Amino acid sequence: MTEAAKQFDPSLRQMMEANEANWDARTPVHLASQFYDVGQAADPARWFAAFEWEDLGDLTGSDVLHLQCHLGTETIAFAQRGARTAGLDISGASVAAAKDLAAAAGLDIDYVQANVYDASAALGGRRFDLIYTGKGALCYLPDLDSWAETISRLLRPGGRLYIVEFHPLLNALGPKPAPGDGPELLLRHDYLGNRGAVRRDSTYTYTDGEAVQGATESFEWMHGLDEVINALISAGLRIAKLRESDELPWPRWPGMTPTPGGWWRLPDTAPRIPLLYALLAGH
Repeated sequence: MTEAAKQFDPSLRQMMEANEANWDARTPVHLASQFYDVGQAADPARWFAAFEWEDLGDLTGSDVLHLQCHLGTETIAFAQRGARTAGLDISGASVAAAKDLAAAAGLDIDYVQANVYDASAALGGRRFDLIYTGKGALCYLPDLDSWAETISRLLRPGGRLYIVEFHPLLNALGPKPAPGDGPELLLRHDYLGNRGAVRRDSTYTYTDGEAVQGATESFEWMHGLDEVINALISAGLRIAKLRESDELPWPRWPGMTPTPGGWWRLPDTAPRIPLLYALLAGH
């Protein structure tokens, strides 16, 4: 049992262990998927909206940590932009795959397997200029107050946290189609969190590909924007910027139109709603 996991009751520990096993089982499916397309010609910058690089600026020589990095598809983009880069993920299979992908790209990235709540110890007390996380990461964390305290410990004075995460409204609409789903925007799930864990059958993941072999149970926790912001403020961080974006990196609904950056948004005839948010905070 990790040190951080000891703070949680047995049921939460079991849920996080189930998620670790499920992400281990997802990894080979994701490596083979067209969704991730991890071939040599794939450009990792495609996972970033244009406004992200505007917010982050020049990262040359910066120490950057990507939390919950999975295959490291976005982590690679930071290293390519001249940052000294590290990635951390709960899944040993994901970390092994990320190391292989970084080596194939000729990049020196330090990948570490650990629960987010153990990140400070797992990284040997290192501190960073920038911590990046999101795009489906926070929903796997049961306790945002402890997460925010971990972030605060990992940041240098003057360091920044940048979250780019799926908007709670997208989660309420459903981040992937339901059986018989049409083009309508229908509320299917909670917008606000605080109802506890949601059990998922993850036999099939959000990518294309075969069924997951092995551990198919996973658990998610919904977090509203207020919960994220208040956790960071309580940990002593200052909110510098909040964006709400109508773009997604994949076409969730039929009829979505491509953006100049290669992402997707609803057509002009549809309501303009936030599907993603970006939050910049720091000491």
